Amino acid sequence: MEQYLLLGYIIGPHGLDGNVKILSKTYFADKRYEIGNEIFLYNQNLNTRIKTTVEKFSKSGELDIVKFDIINTKEEGLTYKGYEVQAIKDNSILEEGFYYFSDLEKCQVFDVNNNLLGTVIKVEEFPAQITLRVKKASKTGDFFVPFNKEFIVNVDTDNKKIIINVIEGML
Repeated sequence: MEQYLLLGYIIGPHGLDGNVKILSKTYFADKRYEIGNEIFLYNQNLNTRIKTTVEKFSKSGELDIVKFDIINTKEEGLTYKGYEVQAIKDNSILEEGFYYFSDLEKCQVFDVNNNLLGTVIKVEEFPAQITLRVKKASKTGDFFVPFNKEFIVNVDTDNKKIIINVIEGML
């Protein structure tokens, strides 16, 4: 079964020729929106996914501006407002030591002595760094782990296991 990754959300048309503004949720916009790439537009309410092809891409601040082959007017662009923009998950574009957020979520977190500490419930993006939000195994709350080499010892997404260095006050 194919897995889909969220690239962003269509927030409206951009201009008159079918370009749409996308609130980006991907670090790989340049690769994802290469001309000719196959992309999917997903309507969560209707549970429908439409295949489309990228014709043009540019950035405008925090937004991705994309022209898809199935959208040719401002009015057509408006009909896709609120749709998720998705791509088929492709691990080949990731460099060594990089992970999709969805692969980190639901991983069990252990300390270096193999004690279960909790489960990753969300990957948070803060201005300074990416951080794992971990639900404590004791069910008494959450704790945060900065996703950097000082704290992350090993990541095994196949077995859904992350080993971390614990510092005083973390838990």
